[in-house]
Amino acid sequence: MVSPRFLWNVCKSSFTFGLVGLTISDRIASVVHVRGFSMSPTFNPHIINSMESFSDDHVLVEKCCLADYKFSHGDVVVFSSPSNYKEKNLKRIIAMSGDWINRPHSYDMVKIPEGHCWVEGDNPTNSMDSRSFGPIPLGLIRGRVTHIVWPPQRIGKIDRKLPQGGLVF
Repeated sequence: MVSPRFLWNVCKSSFTFGLVGLTISDRIASVVHVRGFSMSPTFNPHIINSMESFSDDHVLVEKCCLADYKFSHGDVVVFSSPSNYKEKNLKRIIAMSGDWINRPHSYDMVKIPEGHCWVEGDNPTNSMDSRSFGPIPLGLIRGRVTHIVWPPQRIGKIDRKLPQGGLVF
């Protein structure tokens, strides 16, 4: 028979670890499952070739950057969709506030407003991004992707990079 004191200690420990885990995932870092191929070949490069999703990438998202919106060109970020706040998207920052961007297949240039950024997927033919919905408010960003943590053969740091063309300062 298990003593009530033992059960109480187990419950206290579980509750404490649960609160610590929740605080860490909410304020410091969390792991996010990447679906689709809008960011291929950076994430899920195998999907384009095989159309299988049994080994989608999982990434580490750090959230300390949210305090002062410490983002820069080339960062991969997770953000809430501008049209559905429950939906999370993962894209690369191409332009920041005050930058000018050349719209694809157009002669239009857009100046990114204060407090916004321009995001695009690494696979432009299959990405719903700022080319579709315009600049996004920095307040929608939920964190910066720093590493791939799963599958094991793809573990590594995510590099900042910018696509060629499009951005005008």
